Amino acid sequence: MPDTAPPVIVVMGVAGTGKTTVGALLAGRLGWSYAEADDFHPAANVAKMAAGEPLTDEDRAPWLAAIGRWIDERAAAGTPGVVSCSGLRRAYRDQLRDGRPQVRLVFLEGSRELITRRLTARHGHFMRVEMLDSQFAALEPPQPDEHVTVVSIDATPEQIVDEIVSRSRLR
Repeated sequence: MPDTAPPVIVVMGVAGTGKTTVGALLAGRLGWSYAEADDFHPAANVAKMAAGEPLTDEDRAPWLAAIGRWIDERAAAGTPGVVSCSGLRRAYRDQLRDGRPQVRLVFLEGSRELITRRLTARHGHFMRVEMLDSQFAALEPPQPDEHVTVVSIDATPEQIVDEIVSRSRLR
């Protein structure tokens, strides 16, 4: 892997914060590759979540490894990227950053009430609103020593992307 790999931004947060929308818009704005972390889940994980069962750390291990491989592929190709990923626990974020200094984390933060409204209005996704409690229970909010860019979701997706680009000094 090159010593100075292009950046990969991980857009993270609990379900319903707009990771996919913001991540795709950000990648489009920058002209970078984009990946949706949900696409890296094994079928068993999707089935479990669709049944209303929270994932365990053991369930998440192959998923996080697959996201890490995607990040490594960007580095090997010399291309930047954006990937959405819940990144709920510090250990997960540490795993994605381990040996990857180019990884930058952006945490989409919002109130439980707003996120619940968004999940209730969303159709056709395996993550049910009933699972939100497990997401918040698992969430370990980023700490200052993690150097995560925290962005409120109390704005339009375009405004959120503007803030990410500005605060991350991306062009």
